[in-house]
Amino acid sequence: MPAIQSNPQNGFVLSARSKERLGGVHRSLARIVHRALQLSTIDFAVLEGRRSLDRQQLLYESGATRTMNSRHLTGHAVDLGAWVGGSLRWDWPLYEKINQAMQLAAVELNTPVEWGGDWQSFRDGPHFQLPWGDYPILRQAQDEGAK
Repeated sequence: MPAIQSNPQNGFVLSARSKERLGGVHRSLARIVHRALQLSTIDFAVLEGRRSLDRQQLLYESGATRTMNSRHLTGHAVDLGAWVGGSLRWDWPLYEKINQAMQLAAVELNTPVEWGGDWQSFRDGPHFQLPWGDYPILRQAQDEGAK
């Protein structure tokens, strides 16, 4: 992975909507998102954080997800969208750059993060999550999101 330099002058800030969508997300993951935006060469928005079971069911039925055991249900996952020229873009190289910033932020904050783009069976470029092994407890997510 190419080195990324910190770029606090990039001018990227989370919108009110993105901040709202981080509500209920584990605070360690929220911190990574905030720091990654400072480091990123690509502006991004938070598309989705914590999900209700009903929302997960709808996504499952539509084929947008392949699981009913999503990290979104516990606030351990976020979906980020590349924001370029005033609109969302889905070009894969943009998500690789967002991942670079997320991984660098995770290292700085000493918090592991997994990227859905690394998955073999269902590559999910916008998806980032805290690993199951390091963050297994639903109650922890609920407590952290309430603070």
